[in-house]
Amino acid sequence: MLPAGLKLLLAKVETQLLSYDTELVETPIVQHAEPFLNMAGEDLRRRIFLTQSISGETKCLRPEFTIPVCSQHILDHENTPKRYAYLGQVFRQRRDGPTEFFQAGIEDLGHEDLANADATAIANAIGLVSECAVNQNVQVTMGDQAIFAAVLDALGLPKGWQARLLNAFGDQSSLDEMLLKLAKPEEQVALDGELNDIIKSENKDHLAEHLTKLMKATGYSTNASRSPADIAHRVVEKRRLSQVSLSENELAILREFLSIKISLDSAVAKLEAFASHSGLAIEPSLKSFSERISQLVAMDIDISTIGYGAAFGRPLDYYTGLVFEIIDTDTQEVLAGGGRYDRLMELLGAGKTIPAVGFSLWLDRFEVTK
Repeated sequence: MLPAGLKLLLAKVETQLLSYDTELVETPIVQHAEPFLNMAGEDLRRRIFLTQSISGETKCLRPEFTIPVCSQHILDHENTPKRYAYLGQVFRQRRDGPTEFFQAGIEDLGHEDLANADATAIANAIGLVSECAVNQNVQVTMGDQAIFAAVLDALGLPKGWQARLLNAFGDQSSLDEMLLKLAKPEEQVALDGELNDIIKSENKDHLAEHLTKLMKATGYSTNASRSPADIAHRVVEKRRLSQVSLSENELAILREFLSIKISLDSAVAKLEAFASHSGLAIEPSLKSFSERISQLVAMDIDISTIGYGAAFGRPLDYYTGLVFEIIDTDTQEVLAGGGRYDRLMELLGAGKTIPAVGFSLWLDRFEVTK
């Protein structure tokens, strides 16, 4: 039986969710594990409770709602735009705290006015926290992966390095490690004989043939999870990326960008000044960023109370643009978090790209009446 205080909180959250013009949906607790393992990010992958069906399929207990809600939308052949709300239990391994707890949130699928949809998600999250975490002091922080991507592209980094850095967005230690590698390319480990020469030649077909011979000679199956062709491709691409370096000026520009932390009402001017003196052409992403802020102002959100961090991200692989969190300033725990994930619907099987943005509330971190 749920404690009385938690029951009251859940009822209050549900009422507030429905007031935001949403359709409340449910998803199965037992889910196919593959989408979470492939798309949710390393942090969540480590926490998933895995199991297996009698037919041998890898399943898991629902660790979050975004992927299940999006998958259900596709399975039901629903049209967009659509705003879904959810309220239910999720299951994650933790060192401390409960491994099953309630989450709530909204997933906004298919709205073409991206700035308005982003601003609405932030405003709804702020509204829910204000209504339901009334005794807690909070801080809102916002980032934008799309601006980081634009900076990387404007610096002329190879696509492989851009992908690496974007995957590390929001993880400062990983970003610092990668910047060190870009400052000083890795020395290649010397290999003996023919293999070393083939790798240096970067001939993927020749390398794949050589690896096939080696694998057969050592009794290693060429039908393993990675084929000789896959291994050859990865080895050559890794070698190419390891040779890339940035100049001191380019590294300084990247580090300057990542160091930007400012209130949201000053962020556009700061970013425009950065782009101007750095000589980086990032106007389209700045325009989208500015439009989102204008929409927040139109919704009567006090943007001077929101922080912007150029390096701020969240540990989920599917985000593509806006990211934000609302934390309890006393405990530093996340009460709400979300962002834009425009690639996810297509990765889950939708026939086309569907713009999407959403957020979750961590209801086990809300203070409730005992």
